[in-house]
Amino acid sequence: MVGRQAGTRSARSHALSVLRIRGTALALALLPAAAAVILLAAETTGRIGPGWSGVRLAVTGLAALALAVAGGVAAVIARSRPAVSPTVPVEEASAADLYDLVRDLAERLEVPVPSAVALTPDCDSWLEDRSHRTRGRVAPVLVIGSPFLWWMRVAELRALLAPVVAGTGPSLHPDIAAARRFVRGLDAAVAVADKVHAGRPGAGGPGAAVRRAWLRFAGGCARLMLRACAPHAAEMERGVAAAAAARAQGVDHALRTAAQEQVGLAYAGWDRLLTRVALPAWRIGRWPARLDAGVVSALTDLSHRDSLAEGFTSRLGERPACDLLDEPGAVDEAVSLLAARLFHGGPPEPGPDWAPVDWQKYPEEVVDRIWRTRASRLFTHLAALDRPGGGAVGGGATPARIMEWLTDGAEARTEELAARIGAAVARESSHESWEDPLVAPLIARPGDGAGVSPMGLPLHEPRSGRELMTEHITALICCAAVDTAGAAPGLDWLDGPALLVDGARTADLTGPVLELVEGGDAEPLREWMALVGVRPDKPVRLV
Repeated sequence: MVGRQAGTRSARSHALSVLRIRGTALALALLPAAAAVILLAAETTGRIGPGWSGVRLAVTGLAALALAVAGGVAAVIARSRPAVSPTVPVEEASAADLYDLVRDLAERLEVPVPSAVALTPDCDSWLEDRSHRTRGRVAPVLVIGSPFLWWMRVAELRALLAPVVAGTGPSLHPDIAAARRFVRGLDAAVAVADKVHAGRPGAGGPGAAVRRAWLRFAGGCARLMLRACAPHAAEMERGVAAAAAARAQGVDHALRTAAQEQVGLAYAGWDRLLTRVALPAWRIGRWPARLDAGVVSALTDLSHRDSLAEGFTSRLGERPACDLLDEPGAVDEAVSLLAARLFHGGPPEPGPDWAPVDWQKYPEEVVDRIWRTRASRLFTHLAALDRPGGGAVGGGATPARIMEWLTDGAEARTEELAARIGAAVARESSHESWEDPLVAPLIARPGDGAGVSPMGLPLHEPRSGRELMTEHITALICCAAVDTAGAAPGLDWLDGPALLVDGARTADLTGPVLELVEGGDAEPLREWMALVGVRPDKPVRLV
């Protein structure tokens, strides 16, 4: 109780500081008008002589200008809409058990019930105020990280959400709510000004130029106030979080530590799944439609390999939190599509060049296609070097041909081939992402480097020519193993595409390929192929 009261007092104190900054800005805007009123009253009552008329007129003009400017800035701030996190809404009709869990938590915590529940493709949970969309004061929306629903058990999710739901109490305090609205409005106005500044200078004619100039000015004023508010706003949020944590102490306290351990595990598995498994598929226009179900498989592998989850078997016997949804498969698909849009820049709807893929078909439709595309690219540019006028590569598209080419003593030619492949990959990467207003400003462009997605995932990791050569030759050998040795493309939940020989993952191919690329020594790779049964003289099937 003491901690809760202290946190609320601290949050309210800093909220009042934010509101005082708002009041100070308003007072400064009204100051010339107040001076004009005083001069008018003094002239009317005879306290000042006619010589003050010019001063009064000047101050009155200044007051009118100040009020017009202040009103215009206030209008920009009021009309600017704060950004809303992209989420998948979950209606109560399709998740009655989840809403019951949240409602029960709110009743036990004696706080208002969140107005709605939504899912985000990230390992985080928070409350988000969306009252600006309804033009009224409603409880905030509870946003839940989707990996938590699939990996955590119901009791763990309940313990995890308790301090989050507890935040609805202080969030509806009048002073805190007013301070948050003011800060969000300032932040939105700054974002509008930045967007205008990034636009084309000459677009729209003189009228548009004046509007852009005005929005930049209003954004500058908002930025000054936002800088003044920032320390108090940060302390206000810390106070709110402290009050919410203190209020939730008595709810599922014993499970809180276990739930936090699962948060760290979920984050690790989710990151590996996105970067090693989902990203290769996104890059060829396919998006895994069951990412949340996949994270369970990834975390299962991670737990078995590294012994990170204590009591793992007994945990799986408990009810998973995704059972709180009526149709978890449909929700998972919606979240997976949003994840592809956020992390990679894919379009918001499926299409011919943006199709979903099931996990069972991932090896055939993603892994095999990636390998054969890389092998085809390798031989296309090898042919361009060997036969500048075009035509097939001498010796055919065989592992023997590339090994001969890399061991004939030309280091200069190897570097040229690597450069050609790197340029081709860069050109193709520049066209991978769709023009989506949500992510387009953050998508990597030619010459921009790797680029970062809105949620922090590297869009295109920068790779050296040697790394690309190693990647492409490895793909060629995998294709040869599939075509001539009975191997098969596979999926490793933590490492992505894998080559399966006799049903087991082969992890010792990288070393022999590196010996060939970096040292021109083909013997280790020949020995590996002989051991697996790969025919180096047989052409591989290309796309």
